[in-house]
Amino acid sequence: MKTPLSILLLSLLQFFLVFQVPATEPDDTLSIRTNVDKSMLTTAIVTQSAVYIGGISYLSFVWYKDQERVPFHFYNDNAGYLQMDKFGHAYAAYFESYVCYNWLRKAGVPKNKALLYGGTMGLVLQTPIEIFDGMYEGWGFSWGDMLANAAGSALLITQELLFDEQIIRHKFSFSKSEYFDQANGYLGKTVFESFFYDYNSHTHWFSVNANRFFMKDKLPSWINVSLGYSANGMLGEFENRQFYRGVRLPEVDRTRQFLFSLDVDWEKIPTNSRFLRGVFKGLNFVKLPFPAIEMNSQGKMRGYWIYF
Repeated sequence: MKTPLSILLLSLLQFFLVFQVPATEPDDTLSIRTNVDKSMLTTAIVTQSAVYIGGISYLSFVWYKDQERVPFHFYNDNAGYLQMDKFGHAYAAYFESYVCYNWLRKAGVPKNKALLYGGTMGLVLQTPIEIFDGMYEGWGFSWGDMLANAAGSALLITQELLFDEQIIRHKFSFSKSEYFDQANGYLGKTVFESFFYDYNSHTHWFSVNANRFFMKDKLPSWINVSLGYSANGMLGEFENRQFYRGVRLPEVDRTRQFLFSLDVDWEKIPTNSRFLRGVFKGLNFVKLPFPAIEMNSQGKMRGYWIYF
């Protein structure tokens, strides 16, 4: 099991580039170009390939460098980390599919072809990573991860087919967990490392446009309602460890958290600035800190003035 967020970060470069490349049309929309811009399409393919090759090279020469190669094998980690890892896989695939699909549409590729070749790229790009996992000791090919990857791509494709836009967005938020300082490095030695290793610090959100679903244009178009999932008390994949590097870890309960909050659909905020449109698209993958209500698997309710 490996957090896909490490690969996701390597995709941020292409995400920034896709929405800053000058467009032929003055209003920079995706819908009015009728001819394929071969220069932009080439840029998209080359950039995506370079970023992905960099990510695969990182896995080969850095991530797996101390791991023993073994015969290809499978690993059932569906119950691991209370499924937080699976949400991470779905999020990474959704992000990658979104970037690839929008870049193809920006280059003038017809919608159906862009969905076929771009919308599926989250699954396509994540699959070799799962194959790598199956060849190294300590990891393994996970069908659960593959299903999560497919779900991330399907979230983008299904909405484009049904609504012609993304009215449900998979977003992410991070905040250093209360267990980080007590884990003796098991959750990372720095806060930056904890971003990759500490699933207690992750929250995944499904941010829904309020007007499209139930408010019937009674609210500003950029207001979203957001449902979140997180988990706490995880000091081990399937069960908590008692010791790590000779230090006793705290005894805590593993708890699921279900959250309700408000959010912003940044792409609904009108602007004539190409740069701001690119920034807003990037912000739409991160949950805006907002007051929130939590109900956990222990039946306890809690409110937050601000939830990150």
